[in-house]
Amino acid sequence: MSIVHFIGAGPGDPDLITVKGQRLISAAPVVLYAGSLVPRAIVALARPDARVIDTAPLHLDEIVGEMARAHGAGLDVARVHSGDPSIYGAIGEQMRRLDALAIPYDVVPGVPAFAAAAALLKTELTLPEISQTVILTRVQGASSPMPPRESLAILGQSGATLALHLSVKSIDRVVAELSPHYGADCPAIVVYRASWPDEAVVRGTLADIAGKLKGGDIARTALIFVGRVFGAANFKDSQLYNAAHQHLYRSE
Repeated sequence: MSIVHFIGAGPGDPDLITVKGQRLISAAPVVLYAGSLVPRAIVALARPDARVIDTAPLHLDEIVGEMARAHGAGLDVARVHSGDPSIYGAIGEQMRRLDALAIPYDVVPGVPAFAAAAALLKTELTLPEISQTVILTRVQGASSPMPPRESLAILGQSGATLALHLSVKSIDRVVAELSPHYGADCPAIVVYRASWPDEAVVRGTLADIAGKLKGGDIARTALIFVGRVFGAANFKDSQLYNAAHQHLYRSE
């Protein structure tokens, strides 16, 4: 029986796709990909006779229609999304429709953008006694509304490391809502297209990050980090490798 594979292509660098994702794309007779976000090198993995479709100009019904036609013909589909499809991947509504059509599918995870951005910054997002929590979120925009209980004003009370997707156009709002909780001197970093050839980093604080972005070209495809872990040097070592710490894999 044919199947639809939802595949996370990773953040941009073609080398960051999983081996499994690469294998499935190379074998699939039908490949659907988000052309505005998935690099061409990923799609180039498709076999020469594959039907390759850029879904950027298509709406949901048309995308599901392509999957249904492939299924009717007994053909597997590689549905390729950027990053990891579980995070702002818009796969929930696709899977719901495939369920209604009794079309089987599975999901192959990918490297998420926030992980690629943290790697670029050479930063651990969870440092002992500074932050042990990472919140992935966004601000209210033109897309789906945010639940009231997930406003930045509420989430910011945690003091956790924040990774804000799809929010760079709302940087003034980000600063206004987070400054009371994190302080104006808290590090704020904007990472543009992490792992792509044109990746860029703008470093600042909540006091000056908005000004540093003014007049620049970063208007989308960027992630905002806010938190005390960035640039922190005076943190305690983790207990994991403490010589006095005993655990299952270390003999006494």
